[in-house]
Amino acid sequence: MTIKLFWGSRSLVCGFAGAVVLALAAAAGSPAWAADKAAPAASGWNPQAAARYLDAREVYWQGWDRAQKDHGTLCVSCHTQAPYGLARPALRGPLGEQALSPSEQVMLASIEKRVRGWNQMQPFYSDAVSGAGKEVESRNAESVLNAVVLSSYDQRQGHMSDTTRTAFDNAWALQTTTGPDAGAWVWQNFDYTPWESKESQYHWAALLAVTVAKTPDNYRDDPRIAANLTALRAYLQSHYPAQPLLNKVVALWADHYFPGLLTARERRQLTGGLERLQHPDGGWSATDLGTWKRRDNTPLETRSDGYATGLVVLVLEETAANARIDPHATRGLAWLKANQDKDTGAWPAWSLNKNRDPQSNVGRFMSDAATGYAVLALEASR
Repeated sequence: MTIKLFWGSRSLVCGFAGAVVLALAAAAGSPAWAADKAAPAASGWNPQAAARYLDAREVYWQGWDRAQKDHGTLCVSCHTQAPYGLARPALRGPLGEQALSPSEQVMLASIEKRVRGWNQMQPFYSDAVSGAGKEVESRNAESVLNAVVLSSYDQRQGHMSDTTRTAFDNAWALQTTTGPDAGAWVWQNFDYTPWESKESQYHWAALLAVTVAKTPDNYRDDPRIAANLTALRAYLQSHYPAQPLLNKVVALWADHYFPGLLTARERRQLTGGLERLQHPDGGWSATDLGTWKRRDNTPLETRSDGYATGLVVLVLEETAANARIDPHATRGLAWLKANQDKDTGAWPAWSLNKNRDPQSNVGRFMSDAATGYAVLALEASR
């Protein structure tokens, strides 16, 4: 197994274990990477601090015993690794980096290893340990997450890698072909809102549509996936009315790249609803984007958070008519710039499932996603 390390040539090769050592060393403060260097905040927020937080959280995930999987690989988590894989490449330019951070190296090495050895890899969860159906759920979910993360890196390089193409092939092979959910993927469901629960299937199907549209080399026009995209579009259209607002936001994003997923009336209703839900401080709360109920019956946090605000602003930016920034997105950007934690570099967000300690590692999962989407929204505004 080899790992491609450098962002430009990506030619340096080392072993997987060596990359893990590098990442852990970086977390301890050596070597000095761009994200570790002191620099003034840019445009009201600090990309260096955001990168430090994201890298440190990725190193934590890589060292957590529950993230360890077969063949020395790692679980691709919806809340930590997926947002990291989307956001961290976006910070390359602002940080002046010429190479991947050590924690990125480890993440990509693990994903690429699983993609290339797909038929030899065990699902993240087994039916025997986690319950009936969990093997299929985790296998389907992983196939989509692998494609989403790998494509994120290809987008910055302007070329689709062979490994990314294989990841998409793995995902298309698992796409549901019959029944009411044809066109989607059976998703991992542990009743953890919003990424590992009943509504997650639609969320990630819509996000994969966005990913396909952004993948380089005109991948969306590949005739070999035409039938897959047709099925995916049909699923997103037919299941849209029943979705929580959170999923409808991602559907609006997909509609921008695949016009016709939403009707004009659906778009107006959605954007109008988002405008009404914007808080006076300019942010949005994930609590308002669905009908959620915590498993421990504690009250949901209603303050503006980085996840809802980052996602809504990002989608409003990318779908703005005539490339004009939506005034509601402008207010959301101001909230994001004002609410990055100056000490940690993260944006706040709170669990929709339990009243978790936001300073605990598990309690930070929502902030991991919040920071990823805040970075994406802020970078898209440049």
